[in-house]
Amino acid sequence: MSSATASINRRWLDTNFPCRAACPVGTNAGGYVSLVAQGRYEEAYHLARRPNPLASICGKVCSHPCEAACRRGEIDQPIAIRALKGFVCDRFGVESVRNFDEILKVVERPRPPAPKPGRIAIVGAGPAGLACAHDLALMGHQAVIYDAAPVAGGMLRLGIPPYRLPRELIDCEVDFIRHLGVEIRLGVEIGRDIPFESLVRDHDAVFLAPGCRRGRKIPIPGADLPGVIVAVDLLAAVNLDAEIDIGERVVVVGGGNVAYDVARSVHLHGGTSVPDEEHHRLMVDSAFVASRTLKRRVTVVALESRDEMPADDEEIEEASAEGVRMINRRSPRAVLAGPDGRARALQTLDVSRVFDERGRFAPETIPGTEREIEADTVVLAIGQAADLSFLGEGHGLRLSPRSTIEVDRATLATSRAGIFAGGDVAFGPRIAIEAVADGRRAARAIDTHLTGRVDEAPRTHIRVFDTFGYDHPFARGDYETIPRGRVPTLPVERRALRRQTELVYEEEQARLEGSRCLRCWINTVVDSSALDGTECIQCQGCADVCPMDCFDLVAMTRVARGEEVRGALRLPDGSPFRPLFDRETGAALIKDETACIRCGLCARRCPVQCITMQGFYRTDEAEIMRGAEVIV
Repeated sequence: MSSATASINRRWLDTNFPCRAACPVGTNAGGYVSLVAQGRYEEAYHLARRPNPLASICGKVCSHPCEAACRRGEIDQPIAIRALKGFVCDRFGVESVRNFDEILKVVERPRPPAPKPGRIAIVGAGPAGLACAHDLALMGHQAVIYDAAPVAGGMLRLGIPPYRLPRELIDCEVDFIRHLGVEIRLGVEIGRDIPFESLVRDHDAVFLAPGCRRGRKIPIPGADLPGVIVAVDLLAAVNLDAEIDIGERVVVVGGGNVAYDVARSVHLHGGTSVPDEEHHRLMVDSAFVASRTLKRRVTVVALESRDEMPADDEEIEEASAEGVRMINRRSPRAVLAGPDGRARALQTLDVSRVFDERGRFAPETIPGTEREIEADTVVLAIGQAADLSFLGEGHGLRLSPRSTIEVDRATLATSRAGIFAGGDVAFGPRIAIEAVADGRRAARAIDTHLTGRVDEAPRTHIRVFDTFGYDHPFARGDYETIPRGRVPTLPVERRALRRQTELVYEEEQARLEGSRCLRCWINTVVDSSALDGTECIQCQGCADVCPMDCFDLVAMTRVARGEEVRGALRLPDGSPFRPLFDRETGAALIKDETACIRCGLCARRCPVQCITMQGFYRTDEAEIMRGAEVIV
C-alpha cells in the first residue's frame, strides 16, 4: 500500500464522508465506530474525544446530525453513532476512573501555547462557553467564565432532565475544564453584579454565550393564568430541586424534544411541591411509583401529525411507554379558568394543515372545532428566547430582528471589536453540539484577535490500497445485512427522574453495531485525468460485478452540459455533470457514490487496474485509522 499527502477537494470529500461533514466539530464518527468493531475501544475514544470538549455529554444527549447523514441509512438504518460514543466514553472518558492527565494526552490541541497569553471573559457556562474556555486554556490563555446560575452547564443542566443526562457526568466534564486552569464564577450575574462595560474593560476579549433561558408564551387568552408555565422554567425548577406546583392533570403544548422533556419529567417527578429537600429527593427517587399513586395524567398536544412532529422518534416512543398521552393535529386556542381563577382546561381547534405547499410552517385551523382538554397545569414548550438586558444601554452591539446578537459566521466577531458571541444568543436555540462548535470557533478567533495567528489549510493523507487481486477487508461476510441494534433502556417499572433511562451497549452489541459501518473514508477512485486520459477499456466489468448497481457506462450524448437535454443524466442535486472533454462522442463512466458500500469488487475486477480503493484521512489521524480498516 502506498501513501501520500495532498490537497483534496473538500466538497468532494465531505460528500463521500457525510457523517464527519455533518458533525459541527468534525468528529471522525466512521473511524471510531469502526474501531469499536475491532475491539479497539481506547483508540476509538481518542477519535471521539479529540475534537469534542464535551464528548461524554454528547455520548448521552447529542442530537446526532451524523446519524441523519449516515449513508448506511440508505440501505436500512443509520449506525447508532451516538450510542457507540457513549460506549467508549463510559470506558475512557471523564466519567471513568481515568486520571484527567491521561485524558489530556488525547485532547486535540487547537494551537500551541500563545507567546503572550490574554485574559478572556466568557458569559455563560453552557456548552458554547465551556468549549470556548476549554480551547482557550489549551492555547495558554486565561479564561474566566461567569454564570448567574448556581451550577455550571447552562441548559445542559437546567434544560435537560437527569434521566437523560446524569448530573454527575456534567460535573465531571466541568471539573476537567477546571483542571485545565479555567476559573468558573457561579452565581454572578452580568449586568447586576458586574456591569457589562466593566467586564469589557477588565479583559482582553469577551465571548458572550448566555444561551436562551427565557421561554416563549403563546398569545392566546388565559396564557397568564396561574397554572400556566413555560417549559424552561419548569425544567430549571426540577433540575435545581426548586419548589414547584404541578397539578394532577398536566397538558404540555408543543411537538419538539423540549415538549417531551417536560412531559416525561412531569410524569416521573411525582408532583411533590414540598419544599423540604430530603423529602423532595426521596419522592424523585421513587418517581414512577409516586406518579402512579398520585394518578397524574400527562398529555402532549401538538400541531403536527405523528409523522410531522420534530421530536425524535425515540423520545416519543419512550414517553409513550411511560404513559404519556399524545394528541396530534390540535392547536391551542385559549386556556380556560376555573372558579378559583386557575387554569382548568386547554381549549383547542383542529388543525387542517401545518405546512404550506412549499413546506413552510403555516398552520391553519378549522373554525367551529373547539374542544377542551382538562388541565390544572399547562406547560408551554414552544421555544426559547434570549434575554439581552444584561448588556445595558449603549452596548454598541448590532442586534438582529429576532433579538439575537449579530456576528460574523466565520469568526463569531460582533460589531464591536474584541467582543464575540455564539450559541443560542447569536443563532437562536440550537443543538448542543452546534454550541460546542461555536465555542471552539470563537476560541480560535479570539486567539487570532490577540496574537495574529491563523491556521494552515487542512491537508489530507491518502492511502492507496493494492487492489489487483486484493482481498478487500469489507468483502468478508455480509456486514451490509446486519440490522441496527436497539440501544438498551431501563425497564419502565424501574424508571425515575434521576435514574438514567438509556443504558450502555454491552460489548458484543457495540462491536456488532460498529461492524455495520460502510467505511466511507475509503473511496472507489477511477483513474483519469485531462492530460493523461484513462486506461479504461469500457469493458463494463465494474458495472457487472457491482452488487449495488453503482456504475453505469453511458454515451456522452446523455451527459447534461448545462442546457436542457431530454433524457440527459444529471447529478443527484439536478446540476449538470462536468465532463473532462467537451465532445459528443465516446462514453462516460458514471458512479453513484450514495449507493456504494465500499466492497472493493470493482477494483478487483478491473483488468487494467484503473480503479483503486483509496483511504482519505486527516494527517494527524492517519496512523490510528489503520486499526479501523480490517475486520477481525
